[in-house]
Order: sequence, then structure tokens, then C-alpha cells
Amino acid sequence: MSNLPGNLSGIVDPDVKTPEEQARRLRRAKKAALAAFLGGALEYYDFFVYATAASLIFSKIFFPAGDPVVAQISAFATFGLAYVARPFGAIVFGHLGDRIGRKNTLVMTLVLMGAATFLIGVLPDFHAAGYLAPVLLVALRLLQGLSAGAETAGASALTMEESPVGRRAFFPSFAMSGISTGIVLASLVFLPVAAMSEADRLAWGWRIPFWSSLVVLIVAYLVRRSLEEPEVFEEKAQHKDLVKLPFMEMLKTHPAQFFQVALMSFETVTNTFMQSFGLAYAVSVGINAQTMLWVSILGNVIAIATQPLSAYFADKFGRRPIFIAGIIGSGALIFVYFWAISTANIPLVFVVSTLITAGTYAMSNAIYPAWFAELFNVRVRYSGMAIGLQIGILCAGFTPLLGTALVGGTAANWGPAAWIVAGSTVLALIGALWARETYRTPIHELGNQVHGSK
Repeated sequence: MSNLPGNLSGIVDPDVKTPEEQARRLRRAKKAALAAFLGGALEYYDFFVYATAASLIFSKIFFPAGDPVVAQISAFATFGLAYVARPFGAIVFGHLGDRIGRKNTLVMTLVLMGAATFLIGVLPDFHAAGYLAPVLLVALRLLQGLSAGAETAGASALTMEESPVGRRAFFPSFAMSGISTGIVLASLVFLPVAAMSEADRLAWGWRIPFWSSLVVLIVAYLVRRSLEEPEVFEEKAQHKDLVKLPFMEMLKTHPAQFFQVALMSFETVTNTFMQSFGLAYAVSVGINAQTMLWVSILGNVIAIATQPLSAYFADKFGRRPIFIAGIIGSGALIFVYFWAISTANIPLVFVVSTLITAGTYAMSNAIYPAWFAELFNVRVRYSGMAIGLQIGILCAGFTPLLGTALVGGTAANWGPAAWIVAGSTVLALIGALWARETYRTPIHELGNQVHGSK
């Protein structure tokens, strides 16, 4: 095991006894990482296509004419409603993932997300269908939320369980690189839409990004169908050591870990707020929407590489120091980010946004797929991570609405927006200081330190 990074070389994996077995485990880990990457790309392509459309389009076509601020708040409310559905999706699909297995559950979440996104692209607008249009939009957005509630957690848990000892942060981090890729694709596909005349953009152009999700869905489905169940889960299933109600068992045996993950999940507010409210706010102060899309593209392209790098260092030095450094950096830089937007200092917007997206946020974001999963025993891992993660993500979904209401269309009043993000990073910091360090714990011992785990 001398090829393990840093001070992990002393950890021995009892399940890997030969070079052939090492090679087999590595192949499985790479395949799981690819599936997580593609699933993350689809999930956040779909979610941020919606976020972009909610920022630029939906207030004008799905709601009655009137006060534009009210219409924008209504559009962001539909964006936030998916986050209400996410905890329910986490409970339902988390239960299935801990009962019938990770693979089949992840195929279901993938298909549900892709179908809902495509159908949004065929909806009638308010002019054609009246109030039925926003009702249908909300219904499909809720289906997106149900799917997303368990996608990242399930893919992360599966990939972590398939990863070789000493690389359990590295391989799951590709789910986060997939998310960055999805955001890049969503931004790229909206660039020609943003360049259209307003009449064409509102009439039919906005639909193209939603239809395009079918391409990612097909590729991700084919890869995910070929996965196998992680061996650590199969062992529990073969010995009939699974639990009937994973959610209730998790609350009984892992309450501290659940609240630790819930607090740390507030680190996701940074990205959600920048990608949705940040875009709408920049447009309101006169920065071109296409410019802000390029800002997002630059940061996320670099983050595709920096997130696995951050995870590599987390395997070398531990989860906690990398995660904490990232959230503190994001909480400080967000003030510079909004000041730069308020003054329309476009070069500074590019620099600071990239420092956050590909730097500080990438540091914390790359760590949580492994760290959150490692805090739970295999029998309740999917449920524990999925449901805990949704607490912060639920709040993140409504922060664009809150930011819009507090800023109130006044360009100079950006302070409340920055404090929303900074406050969220403080909550994440509390969770990180509370949670145990897991990077040196063997896979079969994860979660065994709590009462009731086997």
C-alpha cells in the first residue's frame, strides 16, 4: 500500500489482497466516478438551466404582467419550491437506496430528473394557458426537486464505497466536477438564447436548453445501468443486515452526524446564490447577461479540475482543514464579489467569482461527498447523507427570493445579499468543527463508533 498518499500509507485494506484485486477495485471506482460525474452533470444542467431561465425568462412569460420585482420574486419562488420537494425525495429515495440498493435507485432519480426537465420545455406560457401555466411549471419543478433530493447523496455514497482506501475523497469529488460541468453546459446553451431578440427568446428560444437535456440523460443512463452494487452494501444485504426503516434507524443511531451534515450543507448556499440571485442582480445594475454567463463558465471550467485536486489534498491531510479553509474563504470573498457587481467592475467580477467558484467553494464542495457519507454506517448511509444534505440545500433554494426581497432593486443595497452567504458559511463552520475526522477510518468501520451500528 505504499502508493497511498501521504500519511495514509499505514492503513491496510483487508479486502484487497492481490494486485489483481487492487486493479479490479480501481476499475470499479473509476466507473462509479464516471457515473457520478454524468449524473451530477445532468442534475445541475437541469437545475441551473431552470435557475437561468428563472432569472431571465420566467418572470416575463409564466406570470401576469405587473410589477417586475413581484414577477421576479414569483419566478424565484418556483425555483425555491423544488428545494421544498428535495427533503421528501431524500426520504423516499434514501429509503430505497438503503433497502434495494444504490444502483437501481440512482437510475430512477436520473430518469425522473431528465423527464421533468424535458417537459418544462414544452409547457404553454401564461398568454396561452393562463394560471394553468405556472401551476404546471410548479408541478414539474417539484418532480425535479424529488429527484435531486437523492441524486448527489446516492452517487457520492456509491462512489465512496467503491473507492480504494486512501482515495475515498478523490473519486467521489467527480460528482462535484460533474455539477460544475452541468453549470458550464447550462450557461453555454443559454448564450445563443441570450443573444436572440427578446421576442424570439421569449417565444421559443428559452425552450431549447430544456430539450437539450435529453442528450446528457441518454449518456448518463447507459453508464449508470452498467454499474454494480458496492460490495460493502452487498455484504449487508446477503447477511440480511439491512434495516426496514433506514430513516428512523438513522435518527436513532446517528443524530449527531445528521445535524453535523445539516449544518455543513449550508456551504451550498454560496454557489446557488451566486448562480441565481447573482445573475439577476448583475443584470439589474446594467451588466450584460451574456457577460455573467461567461463569468460562470470560467469559474466552473476551472473548478472541474480544482475540485478533484482539493479532494486529493483531503485524502492527504484530512477532510476538516480543507473544508474549513474553503468556507471561510467564500464567506470573506462574497463581500468583494457583490461590491464588484454593484460598481459594474467587470474585470474584478471575473477575478473574484473565479476565486470563489474554482478556489474557496471548490475546496469545501469537493470534500462533502466523501465526508458526509463517511459519517454514517452503511445501513443508513444513503438516507443519512441525503436527508441531512437537504437541510442546507432547502434553505439555499429560497435565498435568491430572500435576497431579491431584501435588496429591493436598489443597486447599492448589496449588503444583505452578502450577509446571507456569510451567515450560511458560519453555520457550515460550526458543523465542520463538530464533525469527526474520517479520512483514516477503514471503510468497514465507518459509522461504527455510534450506538446501535454494526
